[in-house]
Amino acid sequence: MRVVAAAAVGLVSIAAAVASAAEPPVGAAACSGCHPSSARVPSPVPRLAGLDRGIIVKAMQDFRAGQRPGTVMDRIAKGFTDDEIQAIAAWFAAQR
Repeated sequence: MRVVAAAAVGLVSIAAAVASAAEPPVGAAACSGCHPSSARVPSPVPRLAGLDRGIIVKAMQDFRAGQRPGTVMDRIAKGFTDDEIQAIAAWFAAQR
């Protein structure tokens, strides 16, 4: 049983590494124009790498619906489908 649990943990770790190394989904590269990739860069714009997928999805949906104020994000979010938002959020969540 311990071997199975260890193998499962290993597979999850490998899957996370593959997701983080994968090419960004369509639209994700544009985010780096404003969102810093390093935590060491002071910015009023939040870092997306490593952020919980659900937080990113909710923020994008709120921007798109006009329920969250933003300088440009309300307009940018309207350009993404639900599937694109999910893919972008999953990719950023896997980044460290």
